[in-house]
Amino acid sequence: MKALAVLPLALLGLAACASTTETNPSRTATEQLLLSRAADRAVEGLILPIPAGSRVFVDETYFRAESAPYALSAIRGALSEAGYAIAPNKAEADAVMEVRAGALSLEQMRRVVGLPEMRVPINESLNVVSIPELSIYSRRDRIGVAEFSGFLYEPRTGAPLGAVLPMTGDFRIRSHKVLMIVSWGQQTVDPGERDPGDSWRQF
Repeated sequence: MKALAVLPLALLGLAACASTTETNPSRTATEQLLLSRAADRAVEGLILPIPAGSRVFVDETYFRAESAPYALSAIRGALSEAGYAIAPNKAEADAVMEVRAGALSLEQMRRVVGLPEMRVPINESLNVVSIPELSIYSRRDRIGVAEFSGFLYEPRTGAPLGAVLPMTGDFRIRSHKVLMIVSWGQQTVDPGERDPGDSWRQF
């Protein structure tokens, strides 16, 4: 009898389960990596029209973009790599670099051989019906695009020291689909991966 009494408790213990809570950020990890890689590429080889070794203060007052902190750090990192010293404030700087973001966002392009996904109105009340994609072949590109520019001035007098020409970079991942079933190509960007590779060979 005791064994029978213990059996329901044992079954309850086996039936117990755990659950985890997942957050839902505004950007997926792949989207964030696309933006960060584009920012890194935009600032590659950054050179200023002032002597190497100059102390530069990066003024981010008018730099407005999603993922701005990463992009600004990439700019500072590129300046450091180029041999400039990063000044903590204007008073200690030989030059102020005021930076702005022309673009720091995502593009998506899809090419379809066949009929793309459509939304068709079915009555005067603007009700619509969704028709799924009916394609022989489709290709999807997700592209992170970054463009930064700015200008330099002398911190004490405000005299111009030169312009920072637009710095542009992009990073894309591409995937393919045949007959809406067979998919291949680079589906994601892995952390630490500098090049997504050839999308025709990636599975």
